Amino acid sequence: MPLTKPNQQLRRDLKAIASNLEESCVDLGRLASRLSDADAIALMGLVGTLYEEADRLVGFADEVKTGLISRASKQTK
Repeated sequence: MPLTKPNQQLRRDLKAIASNLEESCVDLGRLASRLSDADAIALMGLVGTLYEEADRLVGFADEVKTGLISRASKQTK
């Protein structure tokens, strides 16, 4: 079954946010290479967490695609 427009947009948004997080991780990794060992290790720990969060967002996007997650329609007052 094809996705509704709101669900298509939700999936695109989730994937775009995940991509932005991953790009930020690459930038932070470059920055970490210029830091002292202790600071670099701390920053790379944060980068690892951000990569995990990006993976979760991609998983949510997959759940939107399969219909497990959907955007509710707006209710009028």
